[in-house]
Amino acid sequence: MEYYFNKTIGNIPFDQAIEKTKLALQEEGFGVLTEIDMKDTLKKKLDVDFYNYTVLGACNAPFAHKALQAEDKIGTMLPCNVIVMEKEPGLVEIAAVNPMASMQAVINLDLMNIADEVGVKLKRVVDKIH
Repeated sequence: MEYYFNKTIGNIPFDQAIEKTKLALQEEGFGVLTEIDMKDTLKKKLDVDFYNYTVLGACNAPFAHKALQAEDKIGTMLPCNVIVMEKEPGLVEIAAVNPMASMQAVINLDLMNIADEVGVKLKRVVDKIH
């Protein structure tokens, strides 16, 4: 099982890809709690040049609440991360965590059902972006 869902799109500015990803997340009931610009962070912390790479920490509050009720330590795996990266100019990859893969270490049937539902939503997010 892959630990992520992904899609590569071309001929789109990086900032526009981020905005489209945020919109697709919103359409599936996710809010973006965090936004980490890895390119900027790595430059500031390590003086390393890196390609455009942004991590969006997405949360669907009703599902997060259900997951926390099913397994109180699951917050260690929240929020769901979605990345937008541009290794080559004009070629952008969007990838979202597959919660079913990340939850395999937790033996909790209720949680697996929630992860499955969230996974369907995150896959739709990735599939919507073009």
